[in-house]
Amino acid sequence: MKRILSLVMAVTLLVTGSVRSNACTNLIVGKDASADGSVICTYNCDGFGFAGSLSYSLPGSHAPGEMIALRGWGPDAEVHYIPQVPYTYAVVGLMNEKQVSIVETTWDGRRELRNPEGWLDYFTLMNITLQRAASAREAIEIMHNLVQEYGYNSTGESFAMCDKEEAWIMELIGKGPGRKGGVWVAMRVPDDCVTAYANSSRIRQFPQARRADRKKGFCIVPGECMYSADVISFAREMGFYEGADQDFSFREAYGPLSWSAVRYCEARVWSFFRHHTDAAAMDAYLPFLNGDYSEHDALPLWIKPDRKLTYRDIQNDMRDHYEGTALDMTADVSAGPWASPYRNQPVNFQASDGTPMFRERPIGCQQSAMTMVCRMRSWLPDAVGGVTYFNLDDASMVAYVPVYCGINRIPDPFRRENNNAREFSTESAFWMCNFVSNMVYPRYSAMIGDLREAQSELEDFYEADQADVEARAATLTALELQEFLTAKTIEYTGKMMARWDTLARLLIVKHNDQRAPYSPVFIDAVHSQTGTRYERQ
Repeated sequence: MKRILSLVMAVTLLVTGSVRSNACTNLIVGKDASADGSVICTYNCDGFGFAGSLSYSLPGSHAPGEMIALRGWGPDAEVHYIPQVPYTYAVVGLMNEKQVSIVETTWDGRRELRNPEGWLDYFTLMNITLQRAASAREAIEIMHNLVQEYGYNSTGESFAMCDKEEAWIMELIGKGPGRKGGVWVAMRVPDDCVTAYANSSRIRQFPQARRADRKKGFCIVPGECMYSADVISFAREMGFYEGADQDFSFREAYGPLSWSAVRYCEARVWSFFRHHTDAAAMDAYLPFLNGDYSEHDALPLWIKPDRKLTYRDIQNDMRDHYEGTALDMTADVSAGPWASPYRNQPVNFQASDGTPMFRERPIGCQQSAMTMVCRMRSWLPDAVGGVTYFNLDDASMVAYVPVYCGINRIPDPFRRENNNAREFSTESAFWMCNFVSNMVYPRYSAMIGDLREAQSELEDFYEADQADVEARAATLTALELQEFLTAKTIEYTGKMMARWDTLARLLIVKHNDQRAPYSPVFIDAVHSQTGTRYERQ
């Protein structure tokens, strides 16, 4: 728990209010920064009170004149119809059959630039693009065209577009009421670097072209950057910028940082970078995180990691609570007797005397509805090369289940109809994972070891099984491969559900009435309930 120490910080928090309920985190890894040449991107989708699920859309050819409905957010959203394209790709979650993935975080930016008349919110835009894009670069072009044609009704958004060869980051914001289109900039992440997004605009200066590409309608710096032709002129028109073109910063114009954006958003990026480069060098940014911009007014957009990263490294990065840093959530007084990194209060709250207070907002947080690590591999057939490691609930509290992009149906525990936020079910991955995590949260240090054992057991098994899966995949026809990968994904999901059921039963017996473990009564009870024998320690 931290007291806000300056009037400037207090005013910032009171004006901005609490952190958005749908705050999210993306980590992005270039192919030469990964241990095996994978391109990797991640997504924690955070928001209290809603159950996630894993979506699937069929591939297909479409007749001329066929239309699709844009429904937007909520049951009362107005429906609009737009022409369908001749062919759409299958999409599993946020990865399509061509190993293209798109993930996002919201940063709002200048609220006056939201166009409520636009037909496309950011998630609809992502889903349509995934159905149509065969590469990350094509995804950027498709997004541009869709927004130009149909308008954009969300606030400022960051997207990571990744395929099996490269990763791009794109920042987009609308033009305000009555104006279609949007202003945006997209930059290619260097292949040997990693970057991250956590609900703040991060692109500042960027390479600039002499003129827009006439055919595409936007500017291209080959292999490095793409951006809307009017990204600078529109900022001038709106009074957001007055300087020279070469000094223009997208972030300062469209998503200027507040103190809360630095502490709740950039701090998550800082912690990720700190895992993979010299910690002392990253700790030089601590004054910046505390609101002192005299030495640093931004984090690097990306860094070259000090070693190549595995997808398991990135899974663990998604579970970060600032452990071992100056912001360590297990070490302050609010962690309580069980050294918990979780807090019951909102990020922003008031002390009993009315003093504005805040808590840290780490990558791993209890309000996550779903979490995923998307891995794209160029040396394998698309169907097996693209894997989304997925589960519902907090990344820290779940085992990541491999879901191949070449499947033809979703495992039942991940289906939307089986994950109702208002009705508990042992057939629901959301509820089984939340059942376990909500036992662990209040007595973290006592129970987390049991959860980590189950988590590692599953993730080790999934990793070890991949060589056999890939060898078998090489012998199958396309249709056989689809059925094989679907069956594997269903098997993996079922294995997770069974292990989490065993874990839940273990936790309630082992820790019932806050009994100290390893008593004779405990040993007998656990053995009778779970069939697992524990020895005294």
